[in-house]
Amino acid sequence: MSPSGTGCLGAGSTVRTRIALVYGGVFLVLGALLLLVVNLLVRAGTDGEKEAIVARAGEVAVVEAYRIGDDVGRAANEQMLMWSCLALLVIACGAVVVGWWTAGRVLRPVHEMTARARRLSERDLGGRLAVRGPDDELKELGDTIDALLGRLETAFDSQRRFIANASHELRTPLATQRAALQVGLDEDCEVRRILLDTNRHSERLLDGLLLLARGERGLAEREDVPFAEVVAEEYEDVAVAGDGVVRGSRVLLRQLVRNLVANAVAHNVPGGTVDVRVHGGAPTVVLTVVNTGPVVPPDEVESLFEPFRRGAGRDRTGPGAGLGLSIVRSIATAHGGTATAVARGAGEGGGLVVTVTLPATVTRRS
Repeated sequence: MSPSGTGCLGAGSTVRTRIALVYGGVFLVLGALLLLVVNLLVRAGTDGEKEAIVARAGEVAVVEAYRIGDDVGRAANEQMLMWSCLALLVIACGAVVVGWWTAGRVLRPVHEMTARARRLSERDLGGRLAVRGPDDELKELGDTIDALLGRLETAFDSQRRFIANASHELRTPLATQRAALQVGLDEDCEVRRILLDTNRHSERLLDGLLLLARGERGLAEREDVPFAEVVAEEYEDVAVAGDGVVRGSRVLLRQLVRNLVANAVAHNVPGGTVDVRVHGGAPTVVLTVVNTGPVVPPDEVESLFEPFRRGAGRDRTGPGAGLGLSIVRSIATAHGGTATAVARGAGEGGGLVVTVTLPATVTRRS
């Protein structure tokens, strides 16, 4: 057996021993109290029987009757006390054994959960405890740990993808700068233009990363934000049907709208359209942004919300940094909402329908 297994068994055996001893101790105390009550009742009954014997014997035999009554009562009490104590000790030992067995049965799922949890690691979070049995506290604990493992697996996978994509994305502008520097800067306007464009791309990329990190940290401060008003500040032609007040950060909510509109405009076709709508009030307010554009395969839509992911055919050296929808979802999640997208078919003009749903406290009244 491995040392970890021995340690687990030792810890479990200690808890098992404690449960068994507590079980036996409680039984012993309650049994002693019961024995005391029974002995007091028997002693009272014996004294009453002794008085009856004296009354029947008459005055001539009073002394002898008392002696006989005392002897009988004392012998009966001693015998009963002795056998009762012996029986109590035997049953208490049996209670310890039963407690040991019961504790083992109760703690068996804990041993299994511990053994499975020890086999998990940061690189292998796909396993689950998968506790079977009645819907009790132990199964609830196992299900809670499984849910935690699921969230950890998602977080680690997202982190790995983010690091890999960020490394690749940052390597491209640096390689471009290095190539331009190798050519030289002697009155070469084209080289200067390349360097400036690359630097601007790097700045946008870093700003997007900082904003994404801010959204994923959550909100330190909240205020009441009229959401339709924020959307109108970023897009004048918005269609409003209801105005909910969102508790959150006005700056981040403006960035959410700005990213959605910029994404809809950037990934459009010449002469295309962008439609922005806000509807609903308490308990939710919904922002919908619809644009025409290239047809996106439905199985690629969800990947567009990942950092540095662009749809097929989108220019990696274009004005965007591949963080627009990632920031949108991050900000929506920080406000307790959701961000989803649906691809439009070629017959509808292509593009996406992006929907952001946020919890609204009240409906603003004019």
